[in-house]
Amino acid sequence: MKGLATLIRFKKWNLDEKRRALAELERLERNLRTELSDLADELQSEQVAAQSSLESGFAYADFARSVRLRRDRIDESLASIEKQAEAARDEVAEAFEELKRYELTQAGRERDARAQAERREQQTLDEVAQDAYRRRR
Repeated sequence: MKGLATLIRFKKWNLDEKRRALAELERLERNLRTELSDLADELQSEQVAAQSSLESGFAYADFARSVRLRRDRIDESLASIEKQAEAARDEVAEAFEELKRYELTQAGRERDARAQAERREQQTLDEVAQDAYRRRR
């Protein structure tokens, strides 16, 4: 039974590690989405500035091109991270199922051990009662 407890502890640690990795991927995904939003806001403010002066209008084309390239790189990174996050979610679910399987096995063993101990105790009490009955006769 001690080996099973050690295995359960290891599986819990493994599940926690997988959850941490998933949380890190989700944090990266949130950061990239925030960066995309900030980029869109920056592009919009530059558009307003470009409309206000002729010099800004000339520089706006280069700025818009660089924003488009950055957005494309962020979109690629997001797609990659989303794939990784989906795989990590699957790993977390699998690790959780495996941990629960071991925990249920341990709970069953403990239940069986308690039932056996109760049977032994009841047998002992029955023997004591029988001995007391015989002595009274």
